[in-house]
Amino acid sequence: MRASERAYQFLRSDIIEWHLEPGTTLNEVEQAERLGVSRTPVREAFSRLMSDGLVEPSCGRGVIVTPVSVTNVRAMFELRTALETQAAALAAVKGDPEAFDALAHRLEEAAVFLVDDDADRSSYYLLVEEMDAEIDRAAQNTYLAQAQRQLRTHLGRVRKLSKGNEGRLMAAAHEHAAIARAIAEGDVELAQAAIRVHLSNALKAILDAVPDQEGERESAA
Repeated sequence: MRASERAYQFLRSDIIEWHLEPGTTLNEVEQAERLGVSRTPVREAFSRLMSDGLVEPSCGRGVIVTPVSVTNVRAMFELRTALETQAAALAAVKGDPEAFDALAHRLEEAAVFLVDDDADRSSYYLLVEEMDAEIDRAAQNTYLAQAQRQLRTHLGRVRKLSKGNEGRLMAAAHEHAAIARAIAEGDVELAQAAIRVHLSNALKAILDAVPDQEGERESAA
């Protein structure tokens, strides 16, 4: 793997996982030393992260990790609702019923095991990614899939805010299973409705946890 790709993947992961929090200034020299590469790969990684919208130019040297606010979280979910309801509708028409039926069963099983304190939550997140990929394949729309991938980069970061909410995690597993089941049945309206319910609940959970960075915290939901 090229040094610039390695630097990009490392920094991207640190931002999404909140090891580098919003507002953190990233300096080329410091990051080059931390990652054990020269400044050129770091500069290239910064450029890609800027294109992703994960960092923005600093007044001085380097870049700043972009903020997460109520305003931009709401904007993300407005777009997410439009994209995911369309993708679910296409998947319900074009998708493999057996594949989505199997996903529904696995998600329902995951919801049961998530109640355990020692549950492997990483397996659940991988299962959700598998479902996203199956919907993308079933929708058979390259432009829609590309827009989804770009948005998921930002959603991966804000989703971490509600990660400690165990009740929400179990509810989300049931909601994902309902989406998969509706797609398996080829029911477009039910699939879209299940998506809207899931996204509404997910948005509320995230907004409840968004740091008050710009005086935008919700006063009442």
